[in-house]
Amino acid sequence: MGFFNSFNISASALTAQRLRMDVISENIANVNTTHTANGGPYRRKVVVFQERQGDAPFSQYLSNASRERFQVGGGVRVTKIAEDQSPLKEVYDPGNPDADANGIVKMPNVEVVTEMVNMISATRAYEANVTALNASKSMAAKALEIGR
Repeated sequence: MGFFNSFNISASALTAQRLRMDVISENIANVNTTHTANGGPYRRKVVVFQERQGDAPFSQYLSNASRERFQVGGGVRVTKIAEDQSPLKEVYDPGNPDADANGIVKMPNVEVVTEMVNMISATRAYEANVTALNASKSMAAKALEIGR
């Protein structure tokens, strides 16, 4: 395991959580968008994470541990930003230009409360990774002090 692996792992998590917060912000900003470039209402977006492989997949960790070779994963990466396919909300608003013949407007499938909970979760994950990065930095500084 290299000296900077913990920095790289934390950095990948910080980048992924920042992107997650950006997507959540976009969802909140478009909570009332009934007409997009595609013609329909805005659809909520979600970030899909995947483990970034290090030197060995997790299934090999135990066998490697028995040989005294510990290897760490490579952090996290975003594989895609997917659209939530849950049903759109329907609201009766006959004065809206996007209303159908019955006065029904299809609204985005964004729930502000859900987005705020996800934002808090992303913020906490970001803070946890900042703490891990600072701990790694402190350990590296202490290791450098040994040579004095």
